[in-house]
Amino acid sequence: KQHLREVLLHYFILKKSAAETHRLLVDIYGEHAPPKTSCKEWFRRFNSGDFDVRDKEREGVPKKFEDAELQALLEEDSCLSLDRLTKELNVDRSTVGKHAMEMVQKEGNWVPYKLKERDMERRLVICEMLRQ
Repeated sequence: KQHLREVLLHYFILKKSAAETHRLLVDIYGEHAPPKTSCKEWFRRFNSGDFDVRDKEREGVPKKFEDAELQALLEEDSCLSLDRLTKELNVDRSTVGKHAMEMVQKEGNWVPYKLKERDMERRLVICEMLRQ
């Protein structure tokens, strides 16, 4: 994250526009490039004389929750949508998404992205049964 901000600052110093910089970053980093709006925001900051690319402290205390809270909700009802989880936990949608990254929603249910050992064994048994 900070590396990309340093790259933005580099192109700002080279007198490139935010839009041109964004195009260059998309060519280089593809889907990992920062959004155009972020590029514009950083260029506004640089224009105002703020060249610090580190994260700034934000006002207010962000709501924190434990993965256990999310896990408990999903165990109770694995069909909950991301929006519903956001409301239940009273946190930002992206926060829930980051915590649920090891989970994926398949056929309306949240399941682990990485299979547990027993699930892999179960798949193997089923595959062997189907081959017969």
